[in-house]
Amino acid sequence: MKVAWLARFWVTLRTPCVKYSLLTVASFFFVAGIIFWGGFNTGLEATNAMGFCTGCHEMRDNVYQEYKKTIHYSNRTGVRASCSDCHVPKDWTHKMVRKIQASKEVLGKITGVIDTPAKFETHRYAMATREWTRMLTTDSIECRNCHTLEAMSSDLQTEKAQRRHTKAKTEGMTCIECHFGIAHKEPVGPDGPSELKAKLLAGKR
Repeated sequence: MKVAWLARFWVTLRTPCVKYSLLTVASFFFVAGIIFWGGFNTGLEATNAMGFCTGCHEMRDNVYQEYKKTIHYSNRTGVRASCSDCHVPKDWTHKMVRKIQASKEVLGKITGVIDTPAKFETHRYAMATREWTRMLTTDSIECRNCHTLEAMSSDLQTEKAQRRHTKAKTEGMTCIECHFGIAHKEPVGPDGPSELKAKLLAGKR
């Protein structure tokens, strides 16, 4: 019965339309495509909202509380970087890759892997390592949503910051090589930032 229904449906799809003009059919699919794409993008952007990111207590009670104490949350200029500004690239390709990767984090929420503060702390280093590694391999693409070495006014920086940013520009370094733990507590683990960087770079050779 099911096979017969599919066969009839396939025949219907292949049968030329005699009731509507080609222009009408093309217009219908054009409008339908716009509605679908608009709805898809609206839903995608909704997952970037701060309310969505902090909707579960795992994020709201842990890393969100740490982030609220940093300059990315509150500063003299009133410019705030949201979760997606730091964790979701702007361009389409990298954004979709990141969204797919984030599904694993949602799975951790659903299965209860990180549903208590103790469990969250147990997995914090592994989660942070994945994020550090990702940012090292993507040249800290999210940081560059707002920051570029070319746009920095070095005369407004401390001498230490000037030296480090000059070195970063000269040697082609990326932001995360120095700015580990910039918005969240840096977790304790077997490998610190330097060891992690060395392992990652060794793996590329």
